[in-house]
Amino acid sequence: MASMFERRLTNCRRRLERSATDLLVCFPSPNLTYLTGFEESPSERHLLLFVPRIGTPALVAPKMYEQQLATLPIDEPPLEVRTWDDDEDPLELIRTVLETFETREGLEFGETSTETITEIDGDDRANNDNRTPGDASILVDDRMWATLSQDLRACAPDATFGLASDVLESQRIQKDDVELEALRRAGAIADRVSLEIRSRGEELIGTTESDLASEIEALLEAKGAGKPAFSTIVAAGANGAQPHHHSSDHEIERGEPIVLDFGAFVDAELEGGTGRYPGDQTRTIVPGEPTEEYKRVHEIVQKAQQAAVEAVEPGVTASAVDETARSVIEHAGYGDAFTHRTGHGVGLEVHEPPYIVGGNDRELEPGMVHSIEPGIYLDGKFGVRIEDLVVVTETGAERLNDSPRGWETGDVSR
Repeated sequence: MASMFERRLTNCRRRLERSATDLLVCFPSPNLTYLTGFEESPSERHLLLFVPRIGTPALVAPKMYEQQLATLPIDEPPLEVRTWDDDEDPLELIRTVLETFETREGLEFGETSTETITEIDGDDRANNDNRTPGDASILVDDRMWATLSQDLRACAPDATFGLASDVLESQRIQKDDVELEALRRAGAIADRVSLEIRSRGEELIGTTESDLASEIEALLEAKGAGKPAFSTIVAAGANGAQPHHHSSDHEIERGEPIVLDFGAFVDAELEGGTGRYPGDQTRTIVPGEPTEEYKRVHEIVQKAQQAAVEAVEPGVTASAVDETARSVIEHAGYGDAFTHRTGHGVGLEVHEPPYIVGGNDRELEPGMVHSIEPGIYLDGKFGVRIEDLVVVTETGAERLNDSPRGWETGDVSR
């Protein structure tokens, strides 16, 4: 049976065919990890995956990675690993690799033709609309450093260039069962940490934001997660009015609302290779008794979040879900205090499509995973945000978080 990464590469090549694209080039990024299971940090060295519409996929890499790349679970389609030494010019190897591929018109990269471009259908049309007849079409990783993009342009001067997301976004946006299982585990770990922090009640008083953030990250690791998915947010009192506040030495006071936004990566159970998926949950809690204004605002945000979750189903647009949450908050008179989108997709990256925001007419489909996180932020007073991850199902939405969403602390029930 083909490995997950073999299936993903085959699917990618089919999408290149449908979009009349000749070649996709990935840089060390989530796209490279998604297609091969190989994870590495970007550097100035040329480490590039070439996925051609016609020809054998190739991975050009520094020789120091040779042993690691030999273990990748990819046999069909075959993946040719081509390495270079530090005293060699990697561009010479890249030109050699490009010469092994054929373009849609049967030419080598760098040549031109006057033949008419094949009509492109559906979402994969993307940036190919700007092509001229005979140009070879190359899509490069959206994260690729400019210096490497320029090197590719030098190696294929007559090609037209677009972004890999034109093809890979629609492939990555629907999660498979292995990805969903990892995201569920990440959500469950975040739930357990959320319950533990909430249960401490008034013991939280006097703790600094930074100390509590560090404690949350330690708990995530102790319960089976890896590194934090993003910088943990602990924002107490007026600091909570900043949606992305950086935790400080502010000491939590009695009756102060605390925005807690955190999550960590977990490893997917793959046949080989690497794939890490994050949790992302926000709760706003209070040690002690909050003001009546806070109670009212928290109730509004909780209603907005619930309404948005209930609005999620296949065929509904991302903008419609955003509007559902926003209308609840606007009707309550706090529209100007909801200052960000309702949600974002989650996968190998913490923020990826689909973005749940006004103007995004993308229809939701089963297997998409995204956050629902409305908020109200009152400058100089407090902020409230409640966030869960949801997966779009055949009939609606499944929450990947199930910890209490109220503000009460101490011994609370679900």
